Amino acid sequence: MWRLPGARVALRGVRAAVERHSRTEAAIETAAVSMERAVVRCVPSEPKLSLSFALADGSHKNMQRDQSEPLGRALSRIATNALKGHAKAAAAKKSRKNRPNASGGGACAGPGPEPTAACEPVVKLYYREEAVAEDVLNVDAWQDGAVLQIGDVKYKVERNPPAFTELQLPRYIMAGFPVCPKLSLEFGDPAGSLFRWYREAKPGSAEPEGGGPSSLSPSSPYPSWTETGVDERVYTPSNADIGLRLKLRCTPGNGQRFGPSRELESVCPVEAGPGTCTFDHRHLYTKKVTDDTFIRTVSYNILADTYAQTEFSRTVLYPYCAPYALELDYRQNLIQKELTGYNADLICLQEVDRSVFTDSLEPALEAFGLEGVFRIKQQEGLATFYRKSKFSLLSQHDISFHEALESDPLHKELLDKLVLNPSAQERVFQRSSVLQVSVLQSTKDSSKKICVANTHLYWHPKGGYIRLIQMAVALAHIRHVSCDLYPGIPVIFCGDFNSTPSTGMYHFVINGNIPEDHEDWASNGEEERCNMSLTHFLKLKSACGEPAYTNYVGGFHGCLDYIFIDLNALEVEQVIPLPSHEEVTTHQALPSVSHPSDHIALVCDLKWK
Repeated sequence: MWRLPGARVALRGVRAAVERHSRTEAAIETAAVSMERAVVRCVPSEPKLSLSFALADGSHKNMQRDQSEPLGRALSRIATNALKGHAKAAAAKKSRKNRPNASGGGACAGPGPEPTAACEPVVKLYYREEAVAEDVLNVDAWQDGAVLQIGDVKYKVERNPPAFTELQLPRYIMAGFPVCPKLSLEFGDPAGSLFRWYREAKPGSAEPEGGGPSSLSPSSPYPSWTETGVDERVYTPSNADIGLRLKLRCTPGNGQRFGPSRELESVCPVEAGPGTCTFDHRHLYTKKVTDDTFIRTVSYNILADTYAQTEFSRTVLYPYCAPYALELDYRQNLIQKELTGYNADLICLQEVDRSVFTDSLEPALEAFGLEGVFRIKQQEGLATFYRKSKFSLLSQHDISFHEALESDPLHKELLDKLVLNPSAQERVFQRSSVLQVSVLQSTKDSSKKICVANTHLYWHPKGGYIRLIQMAVALAHIRHVSCDLYPGIPVIFCGDFNSTPSTGMYHFVINGNIPEDHEDWASNGEEERCNMSLTHFLKLKSACGEPAYTNYVGGFHGCLDYIFIDLNALEVEQVIPLPSHEEVTTHQALPSVSHPSDHIALVCDLKWK
């Protein structure tokens, strides 16, 4: 009789890594045929472990047992479940056998006497070919590589194999737009997992490729599936897929072993895309990722769903936009395609709903080699993504403007000036705007670090003085990070600043000062006038210049978005041209069926000096 030494032992018998893709899947299928699987999930922080396996009658059992319970009790419960399953199967078989003679019901009156305890199958757990003692606790008994025997059936125990905890396809899928499943894994990672895409076979078409319907479909002949030939996480449907549903087969892995595969089908068939989009021509300039000497940077207000889906937006702000083009499921397709097509190294986004970040942007951009961080404001927030092959995240230094102004000694001089006008102070403190600051380090040269800032300033047309104060707080904080915490690192400052080049805010950033008599100090009338002179010591310029507009809606167009860069350390290699005026106004204004936001993304390639 084998007993586990000690309370806990290290997991043993980890399978050797096998080749990926077709040979890996073949190995997985072969293993599954030779011995059934019994999957055990046992996490130290949880009181129970779970055990999952399929009985001979085809029923699937999921059991929850205390980790501190003796193995014998768990085996006894398994035996009871197996006996019940056998009895049900026998009754069903007898019912089917006698159904043609069931005129009076005598032959089908019942399944007969209940099986006795003597009929219970033998249930044993073996490890290294020795039976595990029944007084061993569950937490120690169910080891990876053990064998569970139920009657004549043997199961290979897999303890904590890679598994999907969430797996979902987007509801709306369009030809020409990348499809990326939302997924979460336990004991695994996407890079070590396998993916294979299938399309629905058209009725009347030839027999499906890669095996008939029995291997991937229900027993009925339709739907059946054909392989697309794509075995990556992301699939871009073609026009040939229009009208057909998609299926994804996923096998979770961690680089050493694989867990049970799962399949999911799209709810709706692939639909035709909108035709030419405003960003298609821009993608011609960004076909490849830049080399390590460049930093392709994007700043983009993507229009929060919380604002796009209001009656005010549909009827007043964007009455020219088709209602379906304001729906999130539609716009996410365009946003994902636009962003991934830029092959950027840094992406700073504004007006990002939390759910859009977690359910859409994070998984889609991760599949293209980018990692992201999120900072909530109220209903929406800011997101910064960076290319993992070029950068690692060193630290984060996010702030809320009003909180920092109230409590950080760094801003005491500014606060002392502001409190002289209580009305203005109250208005400034009411604003929820935030600043996201991330310090990144080059993966190729650890001496190269960069401070990436991202913000969305107060929006109101009469809020000029509020934006000036918010910018003063932002620049002081950025200087603290880039000069005090990390002396001498360059700055990239992206955002929707809600300020045209003629405003005090822009003058302040570019020139390093703003006089106390500037007209923006009285932007909301004399009652809130808060004259003060401000200075900052960062040398910044607008990398993309001063475009005619970055925001184009029915009642307004102007330049509100900028990528400010450190003149001392960075220079502009190229600015990706903005869409032409004809492209922007094809559907009157933005957003539209061919453009997902009311803003236009700024894209430029920067170079270390």
